[in-house]
Formats: sequence, structure tokens, C-alpha cells
Amino acid sequence: MNLREIIIEILLELERTDGYVNLLLSDVLEKYDYLEPKEKAFIKRVSEGTVERFIQLDYVLDGISKVPAAKMKPFIRALLRMSAYQILFMEAVPDAAVCNEAVKLAKKRKFGSLQGYVNGVLRNLSRQKEAVCYPDPEREPVASLSVRYSMPVWLTEHFLRFCGEEATEKMLRAFLERKPVTVRLEESLTKQRREALLLSWEKKGIAVSGHPYLPYAVQIEKTESIRRLPGYEEGLFTVQDVSSMLAVEAAGIMEGQTVLDLCAAPGGKSLHAASRLAGTGKVRSFDLTEAKLSRLEENRRRMGRENMETALSDARIYREDLYQSADVVLADVPCSGLGVIGRKPDIKYHVTEQSLKDITVLQKEILKNAAAYVKPGGILLYSTCTIHPQENEKMVEWLCGAFPFVPEDIRAYLPGGLPQHLLEDAEKGMVQLLPGVHEADGFFFARLRRSGQTGETIR
Repeated sequence: MNLREIIIEILLELERTDGYVNLLLSDVLEKYDYLEPKEKAFIKRVSEGTVERFIQLDYVLDGISKVPAAKMKPFIRALLRMSAYQILFMEAVPDAAVCNEAVKLAKKRKFGSLQGYVNGVLRNLSRQKEAVCYPDPEREPVASLSVRYSMPVWLTEHFLRFCGEEATEKMLRAFLERKPVTVRLEESLTKQRREALLLSWEKKGIAVSGHPYLPYAVQIEKTESIRRLPGYEEGLFTVQDVSSMLAVEAAGIMEGQTVLDLCAAPGGKSLHAASRLAGTGKVRSFDLTEAKLSRLEENRRRMGRENMETALSDARIYREDLYQSADVVLADVPCSGLGVIGRKPDIKYHVTEQSLKDITVLQKEILKNAAAYVKPGGILLYSTCTIHPQENEKMVEWLCGAFPFVPEDIRAYLPGGLPQHLLEDAEKGMVQLLPGVHEADGFFFARLRRSGQTGETIR
């Protein structure tokens, strides 16, 4: 199969299984590992780009084609979506080549009778692409945002309701932008060793830039494989978004403490916490499946964290042996994931209004146990990667009403480089990060202090 045929197979498989493009891409790129890096990059770019732009692509195609995208044969729909993405968003690919390859594929896959249709739609798009007419932002503000940023209408309304018009547009735009990978350098690295490490990356053609929020956070672009970077096997760095780093900062972990991480995989926060303990204390990291535990353990060994242990555990099931055992409990609970749509575009097509309600039930199950594991006077650091008050601020309100916890001012634990309005929110014990507005994924965290006396039961 040629590259475009591989992409069509990915799109068809996603439609058949209602799967996720990042997971399917991982399998496909492993299967075709013999391809050149630029060929793999093309498959990844077009597959992910087509998926994240489904709504916009269908709107444009519907304006040209006599048959709406929703009523097309699955193969033709995938073929036209993929081709339209290249015409609209990939200037380096000649439009004529896109049209010709699409016609060849239609013929190869026994759709010869539709060759003329495919050719006509794509050539019309090529001629009209600079004059595509989108919904007017003044008369149809929701439809305009939905189509231009390829976001379902109901989710667009959700963001507008809770974030406001200006922040919503910034966020929707950010979701569609290419994102660098953020890594956390080991804070124990000397300045000389840190500079040598970053220089070795730059010599490999990798774009390296510091992050404005934290000195040990580094953004990298143009890398084929994180695992092949100098320093990876030696445990000198790990992949972790700066939002997750800020959450660990907010926990205020001190040497000698015991830290529980209840939903730990792939382990960024656990590894960060263990680093903060500087070889003292203990981090106990749990997750639900063998696959997740394997990733946790692999990262623990690579980073040389002897003060961190991993084990299978379902955070929904109460464990008496953990009762009041931790100075700090990290509860990064399963959530709707609305803050990381930019990295996982399928989320916006899978999430529903009902699923937003259902996920809060699971979160409360976990938090009931998390609350019991915190020592009197200890800290519960609650976090999600979503933008939804019912999972964030309202969940903190519920927790503090049901158990003896109070939000605690986070400002002293956060770097001064954060925007002033975030520091004002941090005074109330909670921080909501928004992509496009802040230089981070969409993320929420709250620092909660447990009151009460030793031995007091809270279950």
C-alpha cells in the first residue's frame, strides 16, 4: 500500500471501531517500521490532522459536493476528507498531486465509477479554497467557532459558558496548533551537565527551548523518538507536561514524607515526587492494570528511583492498610480530558453530556478513599486534565463539605513567572490552566489540607 492508502485504512478503522487515532497510529507505525522517517511523519500528520479537522472538512466538502459527507460511502468519505486536509492545510503538497493520487486510489479500490466525482470535488476545492465561506462570527458565533476550529457545537457552547468568548477562541485555536513535547530535567543536574545535554540534542537537529514557568521544564521539537535522545536511558529526564509539574510543586512535598499516587501511570508525578524526596521517604504508586504498571515500573527503574514502589491497585476500592498513611496523596483522577484535546483530538467526538455527568461518580468513589489515606494535617492534591467545573471546582466543594479538608493558599509553592490572575486564583487553593491562555495543557489542581485529630475517622 502507498502512504495515502495506509492513512485511509486508519480513518476507516477509526470509523468502524470508534477508536482513538493516537493508539491506532502507534500500531500502524510499528507495523510499517521500515518506512523512512519523513514517510512516517506524513502518515502521522495527515491522519491526526484529518481527524482533528473532521467538522471543518465536512463543512467544506458539503459546500462543494452534491452528496453530503455524512451520506458518502465510508471509503469515499475517508478519501475526500484526507485529500481535502492536504489541499487546505499542507502547502508543501501540490494540489494536482493530491487530486491525481485520490483518483488512482478510487480506481484501485474498485470505485472506478466515482473517479470523475472524486476528481471534480477535489479540483473544485483546489480552485475555491481561498474563498471558502464559513459561518459569520457576528450572526452565528457558535457555529462560526464550531466550524472554524472543528469543535462540536455542544462543546463549543460548554467552553463559552465557563471560559468566556475570548478565552474560548484562544483555547480552540491552541487545540489545533502543533505542540512541542515538554520534558522535565532532573533538578540534580549541574548547570554544566544540563547545558551539555541540551547541546547534544541541538546537534541532532532538535529545536530546544526553555519553558517560562519552570527552570527545569524544556520544550523540544523535531525529534523522531524521545527514547533515542541522549540522556533518556540514563534517566536524566522524563516526559511530563508543565501543568503536571506545577501540580507537584503545589503539593509542597518535603524530604522524609510518604506520598501516595493513586492513579499514577505513566508516572510523571510519582517520579517528580520521588525526586523532591531526594532519596528519603517513600512514594507508593498505584494503577489499575498490568500494562499501566509495566510503564510505571519501566520509568521507575530508568530514573533510578529506589524510594518509589509500584503496585496494582484499584483506586475505587478502599484499602485499610493505607488509612492515614500518607503525608501527601496525589489524586489525579480519571476525567473527561477536555484540557488535552490538542494532544488527543478524538476526545471531542467521544465525550458526551452524559459522560461528563457519569465521570463525577467515579471521581467521588476515588476521592472518598483518597481522603481517608491522608494523615491529619496532611495534603490531598486533587487534579484533572479537564475544563469542567463539575469535575473541578464543584468537586473540591463537594469534597470539603463531605470530609475535613480546606483549600489552602498555593501561591508560596508556585513560581513567580505565572500570570497574575493565576496567582490570584491560587490564593483560593485552586488553579485552572487553559491552553492558548496559558503555556500548558488544560489542567486543574487544588491543594487541600486535612484538619482533625489523629485517629479521627472520616469514612
